[in-house]
Amino acid sequence: MKADHWASFVGTPDKRTLFCGLYASRYVGVGDSDVPQPSREGKIDRAGHYDLYELTLLDALKEYSGVLFVNWGASPRQWVQRRTDKAITELYREFKEVEFPGSSKFIKRLSEIESLPSGWVAVLREQKGIYLLTCPNTKEQYVGKASGAEGFWGRWQDYLRDGHAGNIRLRNRVSDYQVSILETVGNAMTDAELSALESRWKEKLQSREMGLNAN
Repeated sequence: MKADHWASFVGTPDKRTLFCGLYASRYVGVGDSDVPQPSREGKIDRAGHYDLYELTLLDALKEYSGVLFVNWGASPRQWVQRRTDKAITELYREFKEVEFPGSSKFIKRLSEIESLPSGWVAVLREQKGIYLLTCPNTKEQYVGKASGAEGFWGRWQDYLRDGHAGNIRLRNRVSDYQVSILETVGNAMTDAELSALESRWKEKLQSREMGLNAN
C-alpha cells in the first residue's frame, strides 16, 4: 500500500474491527484553529501545529467495505498501525450493519456522531429525552434535553456546528465531549414535562453547582 493511501477501520460495540474502505490522501495545509484530538482524550491540536488532509474514497477493495473484520492486534486504542498484515477474522457475503446497542448503552464522542451507522441515526432521530455531555479535559458534566423533531440526533448536530449550541458555559471551549443518553421519553410528553425532567437530572448530578449547566 502506498504511503499516500490509507485503510479505514472502525471498532464495533462488540470489540471487533470492521474494514470501512481505502482512501487516497491529499495534503491541504496547516490547520488554523484549535481542535480536539479524536484519538487522544482531553488533548488539543493547536492552530498552526497540525496538518490537514483531504481524503477520497477509492473503488479499490470496496467490495469488502462493511463485510470484512480483522484482528487489529494487541493495541486496540492505537488509531494508526504501521503493520498491515492483519489477519481476517470474519467475512460476510453482504453488508451487515452493527445493531444499535440501546439507549442505556449508547456512549460516543461528539466527533463520532456524524459517522454513525444509518440505522443508529434513524433510532436517535426518533428518540427524545435527556442526554449528558462530559468534558474530557475538566471532567465537568452538562445535562441537556432533546425535544425537537430530529430528537437526540438533531440536538447533537447543534454542538457539531458551533461547539456550544447556545449554552453559556460551553462557549469559548474546545472539547470533544463524551455524549450519552440518561433517559428517553415518549412523544406524548410535553416540553414543560421534559424541562422538569431535565431539571431533576441536573439536581441528581449537581451539574449546576459542579458542572456546566448555567440554569
